Amino acid sequence: MAIQGAVNPYSNLTVTAKSESAATPKKTSLGQEQFLKLMTTQMTHQDPTKPMENGDFLSQMAQFGTVAGIQDLQKSFGDFAGSITSSQALQATSLVGRQVSAPGTRGLLAVGGDITGDINLSGSASNVHLKVTDSATGEVVNDVDLGAHGEGKMPFSWDGLNARGVMANPGVYKIEATAYMDGKNTVLATDINSRVDSVSMGNGANGMKINLTGLDSVNFNQIKQIL
Repeated sequence: MAIQGAVNPYSNLTVTAKSESAATPKKTSLGQEQFLKLMTTQMTHQDPTKPMENGDFLSQMAQFGTVAGIQDLQKSFGDFAGSITSSQALQATSLVGRQVSAPGTRGLLAVGGDITGDINLSGSASNVHLKVTDSATGEVVNDVDLGAHGEGKMPFSWDGLNARGVMANPGVYKIEATAYMDGKNTVLATDINSRVDSVSMGNGANGMKINLTGLDSVNFNQIKQIL
């Protein structure tokens, strides 16, 4: 009987090389464990005749501690800044529809309304004057003599009447306060009371803006008082 050749049971099988799994992302930063391992290796292989001095050891530890500390500090400041921004946004949105006091020289005269604010005096002054000018035409509408006043804030209110006692048209008016101080006529800073119309959220270098009804915007941190 003829004997047939033995059949290899694995002849029909194919072997495929195992593909490498996705490469694990390489770390680009040196962690504390890796740093200590490198430092231990350095101490193990150092020249016995020139052991690492305490100063070198402490210097390396200090460098690592400084870098780690800065990274933690940056994260903490980032979290803190985000918290402040959220808090400011909440406060700012609550101002919509309310009256606030902010530095400025322009006020909005509404129908049947008035323009109010404060004059800031750095010292005692005589002959304090409040000049009201129509922003659209440049016409001086009124010039009111407020008399003498001491250092500090001096509240003012313009009822909308011109020099002839006639009600001025509604609109934006420039407010300029002057006084005789230290022997010369001096322009004084004023804070104008205005209504908050809306809030613009800041981004990047632009901070949060408070949009005043009929007027320009002011920075959130310029608001001096909520009325």
